[in-house]
Amino acid sequence: MEQGAEVSTAGGALQPSPRKIEYLSSPAEVSMTDGYFELASLGHFWVRRRFEVFRKLAGELLMDARELAEVGCGHGLLQRQIEEAYGRGITGFDLNETGLRHNLSKFSRVCCYDIHARATEFRERFDLLFLWDVIEHIRAEDEFLQAVMYHLAHKGTLVVNVPAGEWAFSGYDRAAGHVRRYSARTLHETARRNGLEVSCWTYWGLPFVPLVALRKLWLMGNKDLKASYSSGFAVGSKPVNTALRLVSELEVIPQKLAGTSLMAVLGRKG
Repeated sequence: MEQGAEVSTAGGALQPSPRKIEYLSSPAEVSMTDGYFELASLGHFWVRRRFEVFRKLAGELLMDARELAEVGCGHGLLQRQIEEAYGRGITGFDLNETGLRHNLSKFSRVCCYDIHARATEFRERFDLLFLWDVIEHIRAEDEFLQAVMYHLAHKGTLVVNVPAGEWAFSGYDRAAGHVRRYSARTLHETARRNGLEVSCWTYWGLPFVPLVALRKLWLMGNKDLKASYSSGFAVGSKPVNTALRLVSELEVIPQKLAGTSLMAVLGRKG
């Protein structure tokens, strides 16, 4: 059977068959809750909207890039989206074995790999690198970004997505393994420190800013981190998910006002 093909379970639901994982490094714990893999799916309104935002902001980048990679691919949502929308494979790197074992991609390469190892085969190899909802989990973000850049082609492009609104940091973020949220200013500063410059960017998730504010108030004092994450990301039902998706599509992209997330395209200075 093709790796990544879908098979029927006893109940008739489709589940991904196990992907072949290339172990280039040993698996390791990361600052990321496994609850994300249980709740996030290709149909989740937020996952769908994130990909739509990329396509509106910089989707043309995929047409010109020779080799693609995602650092922090997890269970392969972006990999699967790119496969289905563009018919292209994208190498996925992660150290979280739980995510890798449930990877949803059909034909993309799936690697358990520590980017700090700087494997020779990956030196300046990728024209387009995705860092989606990763650097907010990393305390030593500059060291991490320098390792990422080792893998980026000389004239390559880095697409970053991060949670926005420093004011919104809450128990939900702690449960998710976040150490920070970003503003446009702090993301630009992070880029400059690491020899990168932002070519375009957008906030997104503006319609949900009030909900995030309410979430922060609601989770104040909640010591159950797993419950905090589940209540903060789960949508509850298909009708609610559909309603949130429709609301999300009312937002014009790009926009510089505010949002619950921030996406940016970066390249090396000069």
